[in-house]
Amino acid sequence: MENQWFVAAKKADFDAVAEQFHISPVLARIIRNRDVRTKEEVALFLHGTMSDLPDPFLLPDMEPAVRKLYECRDKKIRIIGDYDIDGVCASYILYRGLRALHMQADTAIPNRMTDGYGLNDRLVEEAHRDGVELIVTCDNGIAAAPQASLAASYGMEMIVTDHHEVPYEEEEDGSRRYLMPQAAAVVDPKREDSRYPYEGICGATVAFHLIRAMYALWERLGNEALERTEQDAGGYEQPKYAEQDAGRNEEPWHVAKDVNGNYRMQDKGAACGMPEGLFRELAMFAAFATIGDVMELKGENRILVREGLKMMAHAENPGMRALIAVNDLEGKKITPYHIGFILGPCLNATGRLDSAERALSLLTCKDYREALMIAQDLRGLNDSRKDMTAKGVEEAVSLVQAMDLTKNPVLVLYLPDCHESLAGIVAGRIRERFNHPVFVLTDAEEGVKGSGRSIEAYSMYEELSRCKELLTRYGGHKMAAGLSLPKANVERFCKRINELAELRDEDFVQKIHIDVPMPLSYATKELIGQFELLEPFGTGNPKPLFVQKNLLFLSAKLLGKNDRVMRFSVMDEQGMRFSMTLFCAHETFDSYIRQVYGDEALSSLYQARGTEVRLSVVYCAEINEYGGRSELQFVIVDYKRSC
Repeated sequence: MENQWFVAAKKADFDAVAEQFHISPVLARIIRNRDVRTKEEVALFLHGTMSDLPDPFLLPDMEPAVRKLYECRDKKIRIIGDYDIDGVCASYILYRGLRALHMQADTAIPNRMTDGYGLNDRLVEEAHRDGVELIVTCDNGIAAAPQASLAASYGMEMIVTDHHEVPYEEEEDGSRRYLMPQAAAVVDPKREDSRYPYEGICGATVAFHLIRAMYALWERLGNEALERTEQDAGGYEQPKYAEQDAGRNEEPWHVAKDVNGNYRMQDKGAACGMPEGLFRELAMFAAFATIGDVMELKGENRILVREGLKMMAHAENPGMRALIAVNDLEGKKITPYHIGFILGPCLNATGRLDSAERALSLLTCKDYREALMIAQDLRGLNDSRKDMTAKGVEEAVSLVQAMDLTKNPVLVLYLPDCHESLAGIVAGRIRERFNHPVFVLTDAEEGVKGSGRSIEAYSMYEELSRCKELLTRYGGHKMAAGLSLPKANVERFCKRINELAELRDEDFVQKIHIDVPMPLSYATKELIGQFELLEPFGTGNPKPLFVQKNLLFLSAKLLGKNDRVMRFSVMDEQGMRFSMTLFCAHETFDSYIRQVYGDEALSSLYQARGTEVRLSVVYCAEINEYGGRSELQFVIVDYKRSC
């Protein structure tokens, strides 16, 4: 089935926006297609800075969290994270931030194989044995109500920082009763009572805002404590935080209480009194995790990533420098692609095949030569992971095709020999190929574990909630989820999840959203050069797509390793010729042309003998720089026969 093309039809006065912001009307239209509406939003999209980050105290329970940390500043604190990019970066941000305030903090990360996702009883009991008095979770904890109760029974307190959906039970009237853990504070933008302006932030960004809030309020809390000391003892006691002021920004960070008695930022700024180097480092890792956890690059995420990428180019953290070096990216412009497909997977690989503690040790390493050794190990693990993933994907595709599973709305693939840490990656690849929601299940030490990846029309977390009686554990988002279940329930789960699915045939068709119908002849270096203002590109802010109808394909040739690059000469209806590139296995293109135009047309195309092959194409335009030269490059994203 051919992909469906949709041309965006969002309206605005594009000429007025273009004139005010000194951009082309095409760029103004693309920005409007990103749901940027008002002039203030356009200004933030184009020129937003770290000073435009939201007030961290708008996150629910932020002030109680900071107060509890201040109370426990002389107590033993354990940070418990997660084994993926987001969890590792969040753990490092909290560890680095708390230690910078001279607090007794250490870290623990669950083992993917033996512990599974998130906080569990073993980690709580281990913390108790180690004399921990306060547990702080990051990128997990919102679903850990039993563990919070266990910690309380041992006399330990807990702060939850997370960004996942809050578990709930559905009442008879259809309303939801949310099941939050009983903790000193639960900081999660997805809480129903959250006033935070953007819920789509990752766990590391929540952790980053907690450290911002701590620096914003720390001095005020110290002054409050001094006032109480003077009242109680009639004297003055030098506070411990005084030594922490060294290196802080000269401008003090001010907070004030609003009419409801809640602390809010009074002065505009970003670092909140943090030393500049610390602020930049923590922001960089929050940006890294935002891309690695596939958050939408909108709002504050866009600002954080855009500025964070610049910081990575000049990173001082030895671990980050080493990771960039071993992947041959020194001196290069770091992009979301590099993080999503090169650097990030190296951190993820340790949590999949070894222990995520190894990835965290890279970030905490202070010696560059030692960091290089760790980074080399991580890259080696990732290479092994790639080979294992390829085998898993091959097995999954064979299963789908052999059993004709695409007749089901939801693909549930039981691959008992697949490494459980790779289930999510395999599920993602199968989702991309067949455009169905996919669950990949595999044998684990206790029962069966799995991961799911979804399509836009299917909320994975909500659908799992509807059959939770078959599961021992589950969690996640709309587009991705993890689950555990008894092996005896696998068939029942497959049947039940498909019975519950309310998907239509059109939901399985890949949709391509086109920004502007634009002839190739309209694209100039000046216009395409303005696209830098739209960067960084990624989830929620894709590269602009255009459509050109009725191109005559004159010739084709194969390039690159394994002939996976195709270069075409094409001509528009005005007789202008252009070069276009297609990145794909040529067999797919060949099959389409053979089916639509016949073998002779395909042969003529490769021999440049002139053809009647006319196609409409969706394309993106970019400036390709090579050997000191720059030229426009048109990349074909999709194609179909011209009507």
